[in-house]
Amino acid sequence: MATPSDQTYKHIIPLDFNSVKSVPDSFVWLQSNAIQSDDGLSIPVIDLMDPNAPKLIVEACETWGVFHLKDHGIPTKIMEDVESEARKLFDLPIDQKLKAVRSPDGQSGYGIVPMQSLFSTFMWHEGLTIFGSAIDHAKVLWPNDYQQFCDIIDDYQRQMKALAEKLMRVLFKALSIPVEDVNWFDDPTNSSGCNLALQLNSYPPCPEPTRTLGLAPHTDTSVVTILRAKTSGLQVFKDGVGWIPVEPKPDALIVNLGDFTRILSNGRFISVLHRVVAKPIQRYSMGYFFRPPMDFAVSPLLSKDLGQGHVPRYRSVTAKEYLDLKAKHLEKAFSLIEN
Repeated sequence: MATPSDQTYKHIIPLDFNSVKSVPDSFVWLQSNAIQSDDGLSIPVIDLMDPNAPKLIVEACETWGVFHLKDHGIPTKIMEDVESEARKLFDLPIDQKLKAVRSPDGQSGYGIVPMQSLFSTFMWHEGLTIFGSAIDHAKVLWPNDYQQFCDIIDDYQRQMKALAEKLMRVLFKALSIPVEDVNWFDDPTNSSGCNLALQLNSYPPCPEPTRTLGLAPHTDTSVVTILRAKTSGLQVFKDGVGWIPVEPKPDALIVNLGDFTRILSNGRFISVLHRVVAKPIQRYSMGYFFRPPMDFAVSPLLSKDLGQGHVPRYRSVTAKEYLDLKAKHLEKAFSLIEN
């Protein structure tokens, strides 16, 4: 089993947060302050049952790239059950959690978020990344009592996938992308190989929250990301304004667009830059990432109507090629696919 002294695991194994009384120097970030939320600027709130929801979603994607979604159809109990399982996971002793540690060349498992390897400063975070079934991780975490975790996680992922596809139908219609040209819709068993991930996040109480970050500024490498969080900490960047806190709404989910939607929309929709600030209290979140199959060619030319005089801003790129670019270059990846 890996130990914190293994150099190959340096950017994977989280700090033992219970053992520190102050923020170590390797975790100190220079930050710009968020604007105050009482300025009246906040992300849109959209009721999915509103007859105007498709129009409002498109407007939010053009102006923000992120919105609250309520009346989304996901039962409150399921969301609370997932958070309860996440809390049970992160309350385990560090030695037990390390039994599910992510390998240096892997994507799934326990550890700091994979993008940590691109930063020299560490993040105040620990997480579990799940692709498909959670059973392999659950069996090593709870050898004699893993089925409940698996059942709840599987149910949540099924419902998240259905909701993500409902949202993507709205986006694709607005972009004049025929759903029949996208062979990974309406695929309950995911036989097409969509790259679907559930990320369980823990941001432990921080003794000096203004000196560090829970997650560094980044955009998501997804089509859409659906986030559940009951505690504030997420901030989104608005051009011309700065960092804006996203205050949770009861039973609402947070939906943000990822890089693949920015490419598909030829830059019309925003892949929102966001970060997580540290807090003096414990914060959990659950992020569901919907990505197309690795061999899918992501291109503005999928649209049947780019608009008069419009040319593709981005070249066609497979999901795998873009993921590899993002893993090496982070936000500079867009500049490498611009025409």
